[in-house]
Amino acid sequence: MAQAPVRFAILGFGRHAVRRLIPSFTKCGHAVLNGMWRRDQAAAAADCAEHRIPHCFSTREELCASPEVDVVFITSPDAMHKDDMLLALAHGKAVLCEKPLSMNSAEAREMAAAARAAGLFFGVAQNFRYNHTLDWMKEQIAAGRIGRPQLAHAQYVYPATKAPRKWIMDPTVACGGPIADVGVHCIDALRYVLGEDVKTVSTLAYTDQASSAVEAVASLQLEMTGSVLASVTVSARALYRTLVEITGSEGVLIAENGLSVDRPVQLVLRRNGERVETTTLENGDGYTRMLDSFALASRGLGTFLASGEDGVHNMQVLDAAFRSWKTGRREPL
Repeated sequence: MAQAPVRFAILGFGRHAVRRLIPSFTKCGHAVLNGMWRRDQAAAAADCAEHRIPHCFSTREELCASPEVDVVFITSPDAMHKDDMLLALAHGKAVLCEKPLSMNSAEAREMAAAARAAGLFFGVAQNFRYNHTLDWMKEQIAAGRIGRPQLAHAQYVYPATKAPRKWIMDPTVACGGPIADVGVHCIDALRYVLGEDVKTVSTLAYTDQASSAVEAVASLQLEMTGSVLASVTVSARALYRTLVEITGSEGVLIAENGLSVDRPVQLVLRRNGERVETTTLENGDGYTRMLDSFALASRGLGTFLASGEDGVHNMQVLDAAFRSWKTGRREPL
């Protein structure tokens, strides 16, 4: 007999939930959205009615304590992640937490330790690990089609001043500007496709009048294991673009729009300046694949690709990046 779907509730419901998560849940085979909570209760009631979400919880505590919830999906602002997760764990719930995992790596380690102590499943919503484009690049590298990877670059830029998340520029609420918001996706994508980790970070960044104390544009140089030198470039002041590029001893992989879920992505393998292979893939089911994977893994079936323990490493990279920006030196993790 088939098991009932794993019941998720979103804690911190907002635009991201409406734009990405609700459509993805409707396509899931093993996960279902069964409830939500947001601070604005009038907006919450309207959201639940519009999107036919069965349970509109009046408090965080009510959501986490509910027997109608198996997994708490935390999508609140960064500064709330740790407290929200500890509350969910206290009520015996598995947790899927949005990135960046926390405000710093010390909080992330505390969260991971709490999940271990409670014996509860914990993952990070690094959804791009479920993109077909990154899987294709990972497969090409593993097959030796570009030789030994030497250089890597990931870029993510977007116009944050036009985005509805105004808190992203508040350093008391956000872990950082684009380094933490989208740079963590770039860092994670490179780690995933290369199968390598970050050792040291050097950062250049600047603020502007709109960004307050957080950065507006940044460039990170990463020394990775496997003798790979990588760069991550991010901007919150440019038109949307993502790119992933890996240069090896025998060829180059290029994915323009490589971290996009909204449009077809063209992937190219080049050698000696010549195009050897081109393929086009869609990532529209990435969130659905992530949710179903977490649902199954929370029941001990299969492996979730972005564990909470692994997410601690990403937070250590962010910590080193911000330290480097302040000190002007290359910083180890």
